[in-house]
Amino acid sequence: MEALAAELRATHAVTVDILTADMSAPGAPADLISQTRDMDLEVDYLINNAGSEGPDLIRSRDWPRQDAYLRLMMTSVAGMCHEFIPGMLKRSYGRVLNVASVAGRMTVGGDYSYGPTKAYLIALSKALASAYKDQGVHVMALCPGFTHTDFHASDKLTDMKRATPGFIWYDADVVIREGLAALEKGRDEYTSGRLYRFLVPVLRQRWTRSLLTLLGVKL
Repeated sequence: MEALAAELRATHAVTVDILTADMSAPGAPADLISQTRDMDLEVDYLINNAGSEGPDLIRSRDWPRQDAYLRLMMTSVAGMCHEFIPGMLKRSYGRVLNVASVAGRMTVGGDYSYGPTKAYLIALSKALASAYKDQGVHVMALCPGFTHTDFHASDKLTDMKRATPGFIWYDADVVIREGLAALEKGRDEYTSGRLYRFLVPVLRQRWTRSLLTLLGVKL
């Protein structure tokens, strides 16, 4: 983070401050809003992008770990919206981008941890957008597919990445550029990448899922 901050300062001549928090901790959103106030900062853009691969909800018997994962993926985002959106409303301007996933837009067999948390972010974002768009605050759920990031750094996900065709992977800068443009346009949900904008509606159709099941593909 320090290296990225130094690059931004040198390239764009801007001030960059780094605030750290464990977003799986219950008090993280409140701590962050307190730090910004102490620094006399007003937050106009909020991007909630914390996330990770989670434990198996049924097979992993460590509930505290499950609970921390759910806080990281869902409660922390709700908490950040709770803390930062009121200031945006007061100023009649704000942008909130919650990074969800195409996994939150369809049911995939065996995914009862990651996908459902992203479905919550989509529902939360759309509800907040409906409530506050007319007051100058845009809220959007960004739904990327497979994206080149450090998210897939674990051994399990690295193997998965190697086993999938390259054309289904998008560069992070494409996802970011498309997402920010859609947010400015007032969209409440956006799927990045032309491939995924075509595939996701098709895969959500009952006949498609039935056909794939007959072919032995589990979704």
